[in-house]
Amino acid sequence: MKICIFGASSDSILPEYLSSAEDFGRMIAVGGHTMLFGGGAHGVMGAAARGASAAGGSIIGIAPSFFDREGVLFRGCTEFIFTETMRERKAALEDGADAFAVLPGGIGTYEEFFEVLVLCQLGRMSKPIAVYNVAGCYNKLRELLESVVDGGFMQPSCLSLCRFCTDIDEIFDYFDKYGV
Repeated sequence: MKICIFGASSDSILPEYLSSAEDFGRMIAVGGHTMLFGGGAHGVMGAAARGASAAGGSIIGIAPSFFDREGVLFRGCTEFIFTETMRERKAALEDGADAFAVLPGGIGTYEEFFEVLVLCQLGRMSKPIAVYNVAGCYNKLRELLESVVDGGFMQPSCLSLCRFCTDIDEIFDYFDKYGV
């Protein structure tokens, strides 16, 4: 299974987010899966890649060519795909993934999460989306989505298109039960 991770590119975050990402990357590799990600060397992305790499995993990085500068991209990928734009990068990640794991992140991570959620809601994609809620970092996101449902702006069934998880085993169980 190719598991696409979305997550922070910043190192200026809680160490717990970085260590949980490294553990997640390691578990992708140990499970015999491939990690697909935006190619960053730092933050949650870099930590997950280091974890997968340390466990001998297959890692596919996808990034626009303007990111190809010293220190920006994770150089330990088994394969690296360059795109011209961020939009092409997202499309390649979405097309190449069998499942999505949303790790702690900022506005870019939110944008990626909402895009795949909308694609699933519209029936344009049918892939599991797990939100890794490390230390409650996504509690407010879940509350927001529930309030959108309460306000009638989104059908309750849309919430079933993603799963909020608090540990790594729960994510892999969800992916397994989804049948990928």
